[in-house]
Amino acid sequence: MREPADPCRPYRSFVDVPADGPGPTVLGPVAGVLQEPGLSGGTVSGVCHGTLGELYQGPLRAGTDPEIAVVSFPVDRHSWVYFTPRTTAGSPGPPALGEKSATAARLFLEHYGLTLPPGDWRTHSELPVGVGMASSTADIVATLRCLFRVFSLPYDKDVVLGVLADIERADSVFLDEFALYLSGRHRVVRRLGPDLGFHTAYVMEPGTVDTAAVTPLLLDHYRRRGEEYQRCLTDLLKGFGSGDPAAVARAATTSAALSQEVLPKTTFSSLRAHRERFGADGVFVAHTGCLAGYLFAARPRAEVKSELSAFFHSLGHQCTFAQGGYG
Repeated sequence: MREPADPCRPYRSFVDVPADGPGPTVLGPVAGVLQEPGLSGGTVSGVCHGTLGELYQGPLRAGTDPEIAVVSFPVDRHSWVYFTPRTTAGSPGPPALGEKSATAARLFLEHYGLTLPPGDWRTHSELPVGVGMASSTADIVATLRCLFRVFSLPYDKDVVLGVLADIERADSVFLDEFALYLSGRHRVVRRLGPDLGFHTAYVMEPGTVDTAAVTPLLLDHYRRRGEEYQRCLTDLLKGFGSGDPAAVARAATTSAALSQEVLPKTTFSSLRAHRERFGADGVFVAHTGCLAGYLFAARPRAEVKSELSAFFHSLGHQCTFAQGGYG
């Protein structure tokens, strides 16, 4: 999601550590300059998983003023950010951070009153941009996780939420569990645990989606179909509560079908029509992206994967298999 969020800053005020305090990250005589960073001389990394869209995206509750709520669908694909301190003189390499990640780094340093020691950034990502895999949010979170390690600071979710709130709407990739999450307000409504997992077969349709541009269309759609979304969300939460992946997959299919009315996927109808043929438990989409695919509670056999690949190829797409969720 890429729309600027509400201007709330839930994280605490700037840290001001006395110069005679303990630990390697103490601020020295010049405020905001880290005198002895806790670095071993080696590369430090931060990593964050992405998503395969959402199991649910819709209003938190039916009404005339809906808020966008999501249950992101995490995937075993990642963004990496590396920081390597420089121990010799010389010019730094070209900046490797994207604009949003660079902004996140600046906000982090301002928040703690720190200065980054000399060094070089490097990045790597398995998450395409603009297709619904939470690439920019994962980049930001990976950058922040790297910085927490650079300065030997404990990971603070509130700081991460505060930085995200200053940059964009976001998915809940900063958590290691499913959650019902208000993407604009950056608020976790309900934690849903890490116990469920799915095997997936999915395709990436052509194009990208600008979340900010389609948000008004989504909100109008949510007003019209609020009761249907409410039933869908209730069923999804019951599925998580009972640990029933098939129930979660059915609710995800309903959410995907509702999203077809405003941001349709060309492959969705075929996927739903052939779901039982492949023994899939449900269909998922990136509601504001370009992904669509099958949910399997159990790993599909090799021959089923071959059939799935041929089926998706007949629709004009290359099939990808990936593990989603946590269980």
